[in-house]
Amino acid sequence: MPMDDAPKSPDKIATADGEPGFAAIAFPPLDLTRPAGEQIFAALKSAILTTELPPGCLISENEIGQRFGASRTPVREAFTQLRTDGLIVTRPSRGNYVSRLSEARIREAQFIREALELANVTRLCERGLPDAVIGELTGILDIQGRAVAEGDTLGFQAQDDRFHTTLARATGFERAETLLIREKAALDRLRVFSLGDTDHMTRLLEEHRAILDAIRGRDTDRAVEAMRTHLRSILSALSSLIAAHTDFFE
Repeated sequence: MPMDDAPKSPDKIATADGEPGFAAIAFPPLDLTRPAGEQIFAALKSAILTTELPPGCLISENEIGQRFGASRTPVREAFTQLRTDGLIVTRPSRGNYVSRLSEARIREAQFIREALELANVTRLCERGLPDAVIGELTGILDIQGRAVAEGDTLGFQAQDDRFHTTLARATGFERAETLLIREKAALDRLRVFSLGDTDHMTRLLEEHRAILDAIRGRDTDRAVEAMRTHLRSILSALSSLIAAHTDFFE
């Protein structure tokens, strides 16, 4: 559907069982001890990345405020961050829309992410990983293994994020993690199309294990090649994903 057509509102988007989409989204209640804007941003980002709020749908600041019982200020803070991350676009006199996927933006984000992650593993091979970080990464892979066995797509995805951000954090450069998270946002919605495949999740897990094994062995060439292969798998499937989900792309 072109953006110039009548927009879809979240309460009109049908879920698989035919129930209204917006009402079916289980947004978590706000924790009054934490900043409301951060929580609203996280909840909306999650709904967008899982396509519960699909590309092209209209989302209203007023509706979101009512849903969370929040004032205008934190809602606007959340929308500003979503806009910065490229997850929503604002059209004058029309409102805020979940952004459509862009092949050009995906390829750009992949290029930047690959440069970051290859630099991360190179640094980690040079410096070595502390035992505590090795333990954390090993634990992440164990949880991912259980997620594969149980067909837990969302659990697998959460640990996928943890694996890569843990590596970034281990470099000792704070911005390595924040930049990675930002660039991954353009790629993360693609995962909802592919992670339902157990064979695909199994392959990703084995690639994670190969990356960690190479870093532990301080084998830079092997770590770089393992990470590059891991990250480029999405590009090999991009054309077929676009063909299968044309409504989600520009």
